[in-house]
Amino acid sequence: METLARWAKKKGISLLGTGDFTHPTYFAELRSKLVPLGNGLFELKKGEKEVKFILTTELCNIFTQNGKVRRIHNLIFAPSFEVVEAIRSKLGNLGKLSSDGRPIFSFPAKELLKMILDISADCLIIPAHAWTPWFSIFGANSGFDSIEECFGELSPHIHAIETGLSSDPEMNWRLSALDGITLLSNSDAHSPNRLGRETNAFDCDLVYKEIIETIRKKDSKKLLFTIEFFPEEGKYHYDGHRQCGVISSPSQTRASQYLCPNCHKKLTVGVMHRVEELADRPEGFIPKKAIPSIHLIPLEEVIAEALGVRVGTKAVEAEYERLVERGGSEFQILLNATPDELASFVPARTLEGIIRMRQGKVSIIPGHDGVYGKISLFPEKKEGESKEQLKLF
Repeated sequence: METLARWAKKKGISLLGTGDFTHPTYFAELRSKLVPLGNGLFELKKGEKEVKFILTTELCNIFTQNGKVRRIHNLIFAPSFEVVEAIRSKLGNLGKLSSDGRPIFSFPAKELLKMILDISADCLIIPAHAWTPWFSIFGANSGFDSIEECFGELSPHIHAIETGLSSDPEMNWRLSALDGITLLSNSDAHSPNRLGRETNAFDCDLVYKEIIETIRKKDSKKLLFTIEFFPEEGKYHYDGHRQCGVISSPSQTRASQYLCPNCHKKLTVGVMHRVEELADRPEGFIPKKAIPSIHLIPLEEVIAEALGVRVGTKAVEAEYERLVERGGSEFQILLNATPDELASFVPARTLEGIIRMRQGKVSIIPGHDGVYGKISLFPEKKEGESKEQLKLF
């Protein structure tokens, strides 16, 4: 918890989901280290006080419906330790909570929704990374074509979806069925330095019920914008076959009858393809009540490309710490500080990368079949990449 809080402060995040509250060992840590603030949120007993926590977890439901195996991940938000205890008690009789941070259950997602709401109407259930091929509500391989198909008569209780790294709000705006749904973007972080690669900008009191109501009502005065990965960088954006190194656009996939041109096995259908299958609007359509988004590249990636080295090297880590210490936080540097302000402590090439990112001047080889896309801020200075690759975007 201390590590999460420390990194959240570096990033400029004031509210962080705990994740994994169903796991017994981790929940014991939450209970021992977090203190309730009396408003549904929590802070560390000892350590960083600026970062608040909200109780969250992610669950996996694998079940058969209408003759097809479905694999759905859902997020759960809870207002108190007592509610979490009740959820854990109920789920503990239905699956192994200690086997994974994201435990697996064999009953339908609809039953999960009913179970959680019966425990507390203050809980919120959100389909996670809604478009990824294998484990999501709209996934090409195991999902549904609509929220209603998954949750039936309980669908009015689904107020939001998480768009995932491989899609952004602009892609989701193409589905009129999602006009009343709040589109959230969460970091899906598997290590602390990846916190905030996607996040949500709220302008409301840091109180559980107000945050949940803002999401339920899709209140654009209180949910100002989301911060997004460039979706092409997500590892399931395009179709493809990882083993053969094949990247395929939706039109190319259809032309090849969904088969890899090298080995003739089935291609993994990505998020862009799936969105096009379900979309009833053209690319570029903007709904009337759309909440805007901002696309960013993590500061470590900008630094790494400016230095010509890999993310995770000591040079990148040292420069990241120096910039964040001087600039206040990663989001302050990437979003708010003017070029003149940054020029006083940011090296010229890194500053050029930040400006290019803000202007959307990036070149991307899209992610596919579990492989992250490759994003470039300085494509004209790269060697060994073909012009054909950089023509994709």
